Amino acid sequence: MGPAASGLSLFKQPRAVFAVAFACVVSFMGIGLVDPILPALSAKLDATPSQVSLLFTSYLLVTAVAMLFTGWIASRIGAKTTLIVGLCLIVVFAALAGLSGSINGIVGFRAGWGLGNAMFIATSLAVIVASATGGFAGAIVLYEAALGLGIAAGPLLGGLLGDISWRGPFFGVAVLMAIALLATITLVEPLPKPPRPTPLLAPIRALRHRALLTMGITALLYNWGFFTMLGYAPYPMKLDEIQLGFVFFAWGLLLAFFSITGAPWLQRRFGTAPSLYGALTAFAVLIVLIGVFTDNRWVVITCVIASGIVAGVNNTLTTQAVMLVAPVERPVASAAYGFVRFIGGGLAPYAAGKMVDHWSIHVPFVVGAIAVLIGVAVLTTGHGPLSRADAAMAADGAHGSADDVAGEIADEFGGAPDAIDFEKEVGRR
Repeated sequence: MGPAASGLSLFKQPRAVFAVAFACVVSFMGIGLVDPILPALSAKLDATPSQVSLLFTSYLLVTAVAMLFTGWIASRIGAKTTLIVGLCLIVVFAALAGLSGSINGIVGFRAGWGLGNAMFIATSLAVIVASATGGFAGAIVLYEAALGLGIAAGPLLGGLLGDISWRGPFFGVAVLMAIALLATITLVEPLPKPPRPTPLLAPIRALRHRALLTMGITALLYNWGFFTMLGYAPYPMKLDEIQLGFVFFAWGLLLAFFSITGAPWLQRRFGTAPSLYGALTAFAVLIVLIGVFTDNRWVVITCVIASGIVAGVNNTLTTQAVMLVAPVERPVASAAYGFVRFIGGGLAPYAAGKMVDHWSIHVPFVVGAIAVLIGVAVLTTGHGPLSRADAAMAADGAHGSADDVAGEIADEFGGAPDAIDFEKEVGRR
């Protein structure tokens, strides 16, 4: 990042910034939090792996649909109110999941959790940017740090608390988010609403643009493989909760590191499209190795940890590519893209469960790898727009362009486009 993002200025922030950053850490923990307890949930609640996989399906499908409406909501009630509503929903539904005594109950409460998370991630970075000192780049670094810490710490916390009880991770999130909620209410100032509210159907209309739809379908197919791995890799490892937590902790560290450092380097060195071709193909190879050698826990463990490298690159570059080629406003493009890609993440665990029930646990990994490779083929149809976007970005060496790219990288989970536009709007006043 730029010099404004370095030094002591990064840590000399208002308390409101750290309150939201803490909430971001806990929110991003939710991605891998349940992985270490999946086998335990299956055993303790007498549920099949396909039933347990619905924890991902309900969470991600609701997140996908909610992404279409979060911009419309936030532009009308304000970013802080949207943030608070999202945090309240996470606290309530995480606690209810911990209190539930059935797998169906947990699946239902995870859906409510997904709604809250969609509202939170849609506005969290905008709030950090508005409140932070040191400019946009410094806010991006804080957001990326929260993202990386949350992704890495989620599985570890899930494993440690899950070793006490499978209910532990759910209650842990509820308590931590309740603290973040109180801090947000008391420390964060209301932000001005945008001059023009976001139209309700704008994200759906945006998918008529071929470049945006191509990137969305590519991400859908990639997420099919990604969430197949998250949902089913814990079972053949045959590890306890703490051991699984450390495996996915290592995976999360690599994912976070390569999201923030590896992806930008590859983009500058080889371009967006070639980097994605290589990373997606490597990811497909790792998934098919899990499928072929499912009976060898060490192969599975090694491939899962290594997949953090390519997953970090893929997550960042696919999101950045959307922002580079989309012919619509960034918040609209982000909402449309998030809707399509999370559909893939939501359907994959459910379909994988059906494959396990009808055939074997080898099959969903092989199918997931094929889906990712089909995603590579789909991506090649958008090579031209990506190459032109890379060329335009290389020709534009202005500071504003660098800030845009930083924001696009930080937007891996949906918050940066609004923040970029907010920062530019403030700068014009």
